[in-house]
Amino acid sequence: MPKNRVAPYRKPVAGLLAAALLLIAGCSSAEGGQGSRKRVLTTFTVLADMARAVAGDAVSVESITKPGAEIHEYEPTPSDLRKSAGVDLVLENGLGLERWFDRFVRSANAKRATLSTGVEPIPIRSGQYEGKANPHAWMSPANARIYVRNIVTALTELDPGNAAVFKANAERYEAQLAEIETFLRSELGKLPPAQRALVTCEGAFSYLARDSGLREAYLWPVNSDEEGTPQQIAATVTFVRENSVPAVFCESTVNDKAQQQVARETGAKLGGTLYVDSLSEEGGPVPTYLRLLRYDAETVVAGLTGGAR
Repeated sequence: MPKNRVAPYRKPVAGLLAAALLLIAGCSSAEGGQGSRKRVLTTFTVLADMARAVAGDAVSVESITKPGAEIHEYEPTPSDLRKSAGVDLVLENGLGLERWFDRFVRSANAKRATLSTGVEPIPIRSGQYEGKANPHAWMSPANARIYVRNIVTALTELDPGNAAVFKANAERYEAQLAEIETFLRSELGKLPPAQRALVTCEGAFSYLARDSGLREAYLWPVNSDEEGTPQQIAATVTFVRENSVPAVFCESTVNDKAQQQVARETGAKLGGTLYVDSLSEEGGPVPTYLRLLRYDAETVVAGLTGGAR
């Protein structure tokens, strides 16, 4: 499967940024629609789904990236960049995830809110980003409740007249997140202690592993152009062998070739595709964030216990 990204934390090329500025400058503020709903833009599909759950019909919410996109170093296209014209608010993850978006959004003159504010970050433990915050905090339902509260605050400041709507929607959504958290702990807690090890391509499950009592190993810490090096593969093979891990996994937005090699060398099976950075299209396996969390838990349990999805 071809990769859909460039090296991590690389800034967009100058020509693309210049095109973005021209596009934004050429769009009038009326494009947002006088008297229409407020417009909110999120950096990726997971955040958009969470924001829509809180906003309901009161606010228009759109994602700059499309389902299936790799977000770490996504380069916006001209059509993507047009979405910023006239938006009232941008919701971003933070924790270093969307550095590709910074200069572009500053030029859009929109309010910004960082949804991971208040999350206790887990540091990346290896590679060139060692010590920096792991950005995948949304993979914890407990953290997701922090995201939801930050969304409520941002939307209420944007549209005070709908504050009661946002609060009521958020309360319902937090109840659903609590149910998912119970499900995750229950399902992953069924694993025998020796099988409570999650081996993935990217180190995107640190928060989920922490909350669910799983040991974690991965090939690379952050999606980059240094994926599946001989050193990464050798270290992962050692972990799988020493811990008798029955299955290894890879994420939907990356190439699983290196993980296939780990499986061949250890006798582990490929346990299935996990979703982290993007939802699927409608009709796909994870069209919502809540479904993403449940799907990943079911996939991990089935893979590690020998069950079928």
